[in-house]
Amino acid sequence: MKLILSSLVNGCRHGKLIEVGRKRSKSLDIPGCLLYTRTGTAPHLTHDTLNLIEGVPEPVHLTLSTLAEHQEVLEEYKEGIGKFIGMPDSLIYCSQNDPASPCPSGYNTNKTVSVWGGGGRIELTLSKFMAIQQAFKPDWYHCMADGEPLPPGSSRKRINKSVDRTLGFLDECLKVHQNSEVLKDAEIIGVIEGGDILEERLRSARETMKRPVGGFLLDGLQGENMTDDLKLDLISSVTGELPVDKPRLIHGIGKPDEVLECVSRGVDLFEGFFPYQVTEQGKALSFNFKYKVDPEAEEEKSLAVPLHQIQGQQLSSTCTSVTHEQCEKNNIFTMLHRNGSGDNDISSKTSDCDGKMKAFSIDLKNEQFRDDFSPLVEGCPCYCCKNHTRAYLYHLLLTNELLAGVLLMIHNLHHYFAFFQSIRDALKDGRLKDLKELIAKQKV
Repeated sequence: MKLILSSLVNGCRHGKLIEVGRKRSKSLDIPGCLLYTRTGTAPHLTHDTLNLIEGVPEPVHLTLSTLAEHQEVLEEYKEGIGKFIGMPDSLIYCSQNDPASPCPSGYNTNKTVSVWGGGGRIELTLSKFMAIQQAFKPDWYHCMADGEPLPPGSSRKRINKSVDRTLGFLDECLKVHQNSEVLKDAEIIGVIEGGDILEERLRSARETMKRPVGGFLLDGLQGENMTDDLKLDLISSVTGELPVDKPRLIHGIGKPDEVLECVSRGVDLFEGFFPYQVTEQGKALSFNFKYKVDPEAEEEKSLAVPLHQIQGQQLSSTCTSVTHEQCEKNNIFTMLHRNGSGDNDISSKTSDCDGKMKAFSIDLKNEQFRDDFSPLVEGCPCYCCKNHTRAYLYHLLLTNELLAGVLLMIHNLHHYFAFFQSIRDALKDGRLKDLKELIAKQKV
């Protein structure tokens, strides 16, 4: 696996990973994200429905917490998990934990780590961890790690122990990896721990760099256990130490604004669990990432304001002169919501009247969408937006129909993957700052 950077400006990396995978035949654009799966399949979707989505990333993200229980089945199958799950040509990345289902703290030891599957806690020794990797035959996997989120105020001794354990696990994993015929063509990723202590983060990074790893994973930064400023400072310091020619992955980061901050600090690859989390909440991603303003569209927008007639009532000459009460009376905000992410001005704000427009997404369980026959996002080319309406999704969610999850997942994945394409385009155009400003306006 080789990393070719086409640009490196102020820490932002844009380029391509080449010779990726066991056959060294794949390539991957960075920054990018992985296709998140649970038990080897994209949640709510079959392979046929997954094929309806544009821009599906090459790497498929599998988690031991959802698959470790199937070790014996995979060992008997012998042909690897890629073929087992019906994705024989995909790049398989295997992680220890599921980012959408954080593990409880306090169960890791000097010799074991714990993950939680459908049947409860699974304790993994290093030999069991590596036996699973040999049964799965992934293209990438990260070493066993003491990477549980540490609560605020954790002692320096506990954080030091996390780093020491993970380095020890890495050394033992490398011994098995280098002597395994099954894993010889796979890449092992080194894990950087260190909690919220900069010195431990840097020690973990520097020691991991000494080992023959294919890339680096920044772990232990998920959740709300540390402030955003501290988290970003730690990421900046760690990526500043890492070699330029190897990829950097990060766990637990998925919100658009957080992704952009991490990209600005040199992170290359992200997990793709955020669309699944949004789907499970009955929401549709609607944030605007179109940083390129179309002059003709802007002219049309200027001609469209003021709004002269809503529900048969004459409004004042400008939208800004309408009072809060008039907004509610004339249902202006319902009309604004329908513009979704296709409008640079409207979608960058939340509703001041009812508070039902949330950052980056719309909650389709709200009754305001009962009679809203517009697509989830105006102009979105996904299957859901081209064929169904917000009112229909409201109905499906209200009646607990399984189709709701299918349609929302199709839209949310499409939207999220398009967002990452927009990041790459912005880096190529030298306009990442414009994209960050646009996203920042939409954050609540």
